[in-house]
Amino acid sequence: MSERFGERVRSALRAKGPLCVGIDPHAALLAAWGLTDDAQGVREFGLRTVEAAAGKVAVVKPQVSFFERFGSQGIAALEDVLAAARAAGLIVIADAKRGDIGSTMDDYARAWLTPGSPLEADALTVSPFLGVGALDGTFAVAEKNGKGLFVLAATSNPEAEGLQRSTDSAGTTVSAAVISEVSARNAESSAAGEWGSFGFVIGATVDWTRAGIEPFTPAAPILAPGFGAQGATPADLRPRFGTMSAAVIASESRSILSAGPADLMETISARAAEYREVAGV
Repeated sequence: MSERFGERVRSALRAKGPLCVGIDPHAALLAAWGLTDDAQGVREFGLRTVEAAAGKVAVVKPQVSFFERFGSQGIAALEDVLAAARAAGLIVIADAKRGDIGSTMDDYARAWLTPGSPLEADALTVSPFLGVGALDGTFAVAEKNGKGLFVLAATSNPEAEGLQRSTDSAGTTVSAAVISEVSARNAESSAAGEWGSFGFVIGATVDWTRAGIEPFTPAAPILAPGFGAQGATPADLRPRFGTMSAAVIASESRSILSAGPADLMETISARAAEYREVAGV
């Protein structure tokens, strides 16, 4: 693949707008959709969501845990959903939040980011809290294969406050340090003016000042959960992210999926149009 992941995302967001549809087959949603709470149910849920999203948004984000809970059959269902989404031209972010050290982390990277792998995705969410350096092998695998990463940096869940907002002797927060270290890797691997392929997870409800983070260079995609059911709206995109708003992938799941299969396509179309309007696409 000649185009690097960061530039692929940049082009896709310009064409389709910021909305990312999360594929989160909660048990309650399966029931509401009239599907069974098993591997077949999550497979059908995922494939229907892919079909409804194709051509309307740039990105989908399957939440791995909802498939994983059904063991090998659930993983097989996820493989089908990942393959269908990529075949439909969607950028697929596997939301697995993997984080480990050494060869263990390297094999997580190979599982999700190797072309032709059963679990192949376009990007993977990863945790840096064993040290950003522990992800060096993962950065290398992603770069080699034209894939991307989304590194947890400033999440909006209340449990994150103590760890991610803690500071070192210079007053730098953990969130800011993570962004700085990953941005240095983007600067090394990106040409001038290109978006980096190693993006960040920054919650849509995060107060950047309180988190101690600032706009960063080079630009890189920002995966922003927190839109929809968690309270942020399309109108919050520019106020919350300021000069970085063009790089935001606005993730919504329950707020869209709760429309049900009959109205899903129409709901995605309408919501995507709202985001395109505020993003000026």
